[in-house]
Amino acid sequence: MFRWMLLFILIVPALEIGILVWAGGIIGPWWVVLLIVLTGVIGAWLAKKQGLDTINRARQSMSYGQLPHGEIFDGICILLGAAVLLTPGFITDAMGFLLLLPVTRDPIKRGMQKALRTMMERGTITFYRR
Repeated sequence: MFRWMLLFILIVPALEIGILVWAGGIIGPWWVVLLIVLTGVIGAWLAKKQGLDTINRARQSMSYGQLPHGEIFDGICILLGAAVLLTPGFITDAMGFLLLLPVTRDPIKRGMQKALRTMMERGTITFYRR
């Protein structure tokens, strides 16, 4: 897991810089800046909307006495999506929007649940209850 994170931390910024320079050469630097700001504003609005929807669904689940496990994973995806949208760049923006849109978030959420289940079965992650 650490290897993947290190690779992500090293490779993605280098790719982002390359794509930003390339796009700046094609459409101009001001348009690139405008796109970065525009995706940030749209991403913030979408994150707020999706986050509030998820909180309301979690409250509704808890009012019926159910554990909001799906909503917890939705919240994690929304938080990660909003965080990467704050990072300027086209790759991170694409990743952020994939995590924020419900249509694309569901397969990612299922993958996260499967990975967590696998780690729990292997004993590489442990949860403690009070």
